[in-house]
Amino acid sequence: MTQWLIRLFVKNPDNTQDNAVRAAYASLGAGVGILVNLLLAAGKFLMGLISKSLAITADAANNLSDAAGSIVALVSTRAAQRPVDEEHPFGHGRMEYLGSLGVGLLIILMAFSLLKEGIQGILNPQELSVSPWVIATLVLSILAKLWLHLFYKKIGKTISSGTMEAASKDSLSDVLSTGAVLISTIVGALTGLKIDGWMGVIVALIVLKAGYEVCKDTIDQLLGGKPDPEKSAQLQELLMEYDGVLGVHDLIIHDYGPGRCFASVHAEVSDQCDIVAIHEVIDQAEREIGQKMRMPICIHMDPIATGDENVARVRQQMIAFLTQYDPCLSLHDFRMVMGQEQINLIFDVVLPASYKAKEELHSALTAHALSLDPRYRLVIQYDTDFT
Repeated sequence: MTQWLIRLFVKNPDNTQDNAVRAAYASLGAGVGILVNLLLAAGKFLMGLISKSLAITADAANNLSDAAGSIVALVSTRAAQRPVDEEHPFGHGRMEYLGSLGVGLLIILMAFSLLKEGIQGILNPQELSVSPWVIATLVLSILAKLWLHLFYKKIGKTISSGTMEAASKDSLSDVLSTGAVLISTIVGALTGLKIDGWMGVIVALIVLKAGYEVCKDTIDQLLGGKPDPEKSAQLQELLMEYDGVLGVHDLIIHDYGPGRCFASVHAEVSDQCDIVAIHEVIDQAEREIGQKMRMPICIHMDPIATGDENVARVRQQMIAFLTQYDPCLSLHDFRMVMGQEQINLIFDVVLPASYKAKEELHSALTAHALSLDPRYRLVIQYDTDFT
């Protein structure tokens, strides 16, 4: 069904970097979500009235909020496709993140509404009138929401859409919540136990958890969360394949929305190489890697000493100590400046973003350098690992 819908409504579905294709995917996902959720909401409202079940009515209201969320997703994804302008030179891609946040907030608001109704159901329980139509509607809803979860997940991964992935998580929570309603309805019909209100509260808590997770993930992206590890590793691997590139560090990926990333990175090259020749290699790498990964890349060249055996030996001694001290640390841009009474060792140390023991590390590096030669003095630049 999913592939059939994609072939029917999306032209050139494999060209997911094209804005028109992304918009078609997003419109398809939102349109299907609106239609399915409205049908489910109408069916459950009717069954809720027939059975006098507060939990079923609450589940219907949840589906109605999902339809509203799909409308928000459609509007925000469309807005994200707007081209760059003078005020927004990096485009409007983060509108998708704002759309995801809007969906998450809608889910949370509905969860509190459901929680209130569930508590009222506990305090004032009612007799349920259960029929095969009620059970069939709930089972059909579970199957529809499970398919919608997989449908949203497929589209979300295809176009890297946080809005669609948020809707996918919400649909999965709906499967669990409707399953809880189904169980309470069957148990109430068979035993006469008035647990409808309790199940309403459980549904509300499940929905609240889904809304919280959607908001948290989206806020992380808006605040500048950690970039995709696979994308970071791929860029470094591709750059290391070029002749003359000896090392890679200081990689930063800026996220301006799905499909709108920009990267900057430092490439270590020998200080003995021809500057014009290696510059041509770096330019070629920027073009080819940028085209392959579909994002602009800026590569800065860092010359390192490769012809001096003494510099290479001391560099390896410092790297070995640093690796033994903490395997998550790394060193680059190592230089030695000779003086009459002291020798400056100049280099950068890359620290994880959460690293707290920089003073202790500096003391340990200083002590190790002095043990190698009392003339050594350290000049260290501490960098942050953004990947």
